[in-house]
Amino acid sequence: MPRTPTSPVVAGAVLGGYAIGRRTGNRRLAGVALLAGLGWSAPRWAAASAALAVGLSAGTVALVGLSHPLSRRVGPWPAVLVSTAAAAALAAVGDGAARRR
Repeated sequence: MPRTPTSPVVAGAVLGGYAIGRRTGNRRLAGVALLAGLGWSAPRWAAASAALAVGLSAGTVALVGLSHPLSRRVGPWPAVLVSTAAAAALAAVGDGAARRR
């Protein structure tokens, strides 16, 4: 599998999903955007290990979930930006592990 970095894809999926959900009012569409990004990224992480792919995918979804209560304290966009940065950092870990294989 090509060594394309997944960090920008995951960041785009989180940000894009939020923007889509906000613009349309449809959370399901936001979820589709997130799942599309993870669906593209997970096979690249799985090149290192299946457990890594599952863990990074679950971690990204958890971070998106945690952005909801955080948004009550700091506002929606700052919460999404924090969540996006953390998810991109997780993806970078997966990128590094896949490169070492």
